[in-house]
Amino acid sequence: MKKFPFVAGVLSLSLLVAAGCSNGKTTTGEKTDTAGGKGNKVVVDVFQGKVEIADQLKALTDQYTKEHPNVTFNLQTVGGGADGAAALKAKFASGNAPDLFTSGGYQEAQTWKDKLEDLSDQPWVKDAYESALKPMTMDGKIYGQPASLEGYGFIYNKELFKKAGITELPKTMTQLEEAAKKLKAAGITPFAVGYAEWWILGMHGLNMPFTAQTDPDAFIKGLNDGTAKMAGNEQFKKYLDLLDLTVKYGNANPLTTDYNTEVTSFASGETAIIQQGNWVQPMLDKLNPKMDVGILPMPLSDDAAVSDKLAVDVPNSWVIYNGAPDADKKAAKDFLNWLVSSEAGKKAMVKDFKYIPAFKTIEAKASDIGPLGVELVKYSKEGKTFSWQFAKFPDGANQQFGATLQSYISGKASENDTLKALDTTWAKLKK
Repeated sequence: MKKFPFVAGVLSLSLLVAAGCSNGKTTTGEKTDTAGGKGNKVVVDVFQGKVEIADQLKALTDQYTKEHPNVTFNLQTVGGGADGAAALKAKFASGNAPDLFTSGGYQEAQTWKDKLEDLSDQPWVKDAYESALKPMTMDGKIYGQPASLEGYGFIYNKELFKKAGITELPKTMTQLEEAAKKLKAAGITPFAVGYAEWWILGMHGLNMPFTAQTDPDAFIKGLNDGTAKMAGNEQFKKYLDLLDLTVKYGNANPLTTDYNTEVTSFASGETAIIQQGNWVQPMLDKLNPKMDVGILPMPLSDDAAVSDKLAVDVPNSWVIYNGAPDADKKAAKDFLNWLVSSEAGKKAMVKDFKYIPAFKTIEAKASDIGPLGVELVKYSKEGKTFSWQFAKFPDGANQQFGATLQSYISGKASENDTLKALDTTWAKLKK
């Protein structure tokens, strides 16, 4: 279990944004700096996947341009229901590589290592929480600036829980089903299920049985060397049971319900629970500013001591393309330093992005990060968190895992066949 020493009453935050230039293009993916000779003007080419903060990010980069007129930004956001990883690979393949983009770290960092600039000498490194640097640390070098700390579980509507007479929050599988029955009896659809999105299943969902292993890293090692299997593993069977529960008490047509529909349904009060994280706080604030929400664990057990935990980790880190022109790389580095040192950057990250800080030097009040962030901080202070194992899956496995689980939900595959298919995917993609 990973613990983050990021709270003491006030929080510290890392920032999400990027820089680099995209004027010149070549078929190799190496950029030609065509802006350097025009009054030292640089265009920062940014690729990121947080659709929830796209507008806020644009406002922040505009602020930076006001303070640094020679630097402008070209922002592209691909996420939510879109496959950001595939879009990023396509940009590199077409010679339109961004100067600054995001990486999930661990296996993804290894996949992209030869494209990444070494950031070990940057001023912000000393201010980051050591644990937040881990996903992007390879061979003793740091290749990414942690964007924030995030966590997820089952977000719930406190008003609807009260209406249904739920006085004790569910922390076990049995208690969760009991709560769902009470909601249904009160005429409330318990779950908004957005299983049209592969990442809800193949990343965040499938993370649960991995973290429930006695030693997740040892289990992953076993999958890689062929001594471990998901088929026959009790924790993976329990995860499928949890999926069954959400579908049984969820909205109609879960496999055609996308991310936006899921969140909108929840924000409108049509449903009481969604599987998401604190990244939806800005969306909820827009859709229903007065909504009273909390977050619950995703239990695979009837032992509350085991199941009452939330998944908290670094969602992604900002990385710089080492093939970008020198002027662009310098602009990117300057911008990232500004993000975590300027008052404008700090304020935007905690107040507008609602991010939980990954830096000791940035303060955030409870009112800044919203109720979901506050609950994640509470769980973290109590040591009731676990890390994100899906970042260690083989490259490309998440999407295939999501498709396999969608087949299970549709009734096209049995429990045993589903788990065997997951094993087959791992064996095929492992390196």
